[in-house]
Amino acid sequence: MSASSPGIDVPDHRGRTGLHLTGRDLDRNPDVRVTDVELLAAGWHVLRRTTLEYRTPDGGWETQQRETYDRGNGATVLLYDPDRRTVLLTRQFRYPVYVNDHPDGMLLETAAGLLDDDDPATAIRREAREETGVDVDELEHVWDVYMSPGSVTERIHFFAAPYDGSGRTADTGGLADEGEHIDLVELDIDQALVMIRDGRIQDAKTIMLLQWAVLDGPFAQL
Repeated sequence: MSASSPGIDVPDHRGRTGLHLTGRDLDRNPDVRVTDVELLAAGWHVLRRTTLEYRTPDGGWETQQRETYDRGNGATVLLYDPDRRTVLLTRQFRYPVYVNDHPDGMLLETAAGLLDDDDPATAIRREAREETGVDVDELEHVWDVYMSPGSVTERIHFFAAPYDGSGRTADTGGLADEGEHIDLVELDIDQALVMIRDGRIQDAKTIMLLQWAVLDGPFAQL
């Protein structure tokens, strides 16, 4: 790709340059040497092809190539009402799951979003407010997880936070000017677990947080 390509020396539509440099200076693993990084696409997110040398168990070096999709890091939060034993989830259309055999693409999820330029706690408070209308005060950090490490660089920061659902009135959320049309779904925690088992909840981050909630979190049996 030429040096005048957007995302290299010329800003792309998001104002980014130098996108072909990511990974070239990695030296934390002495058995890995990055030799080249190609910028394949710089749309909203970034696709790269990296050539690297990997030291094999017998001490030799082999050349490998990996394509990575960089969409930034994200955060998610399980909103739970400890007194009513409920959780507050979102339902919205997700084209990637729709094109991959989901019946209608309407996925049940915990509130989530990209960090952008914020720290994880600030970002998830912002996303919770935008998607559900809940202002998060107390916030518990659960995990940081790589969700698809074979090809996607994203790391998601997992949180949980209590909410008072007794006075909740809104049934929708999201920012319409960003194409977000979100339904809010409040579920009893036991009902949510049934929905995992029968396939009505298929989102990985949501399943992880719901199971954490009953194993180690607010609904764990003492």
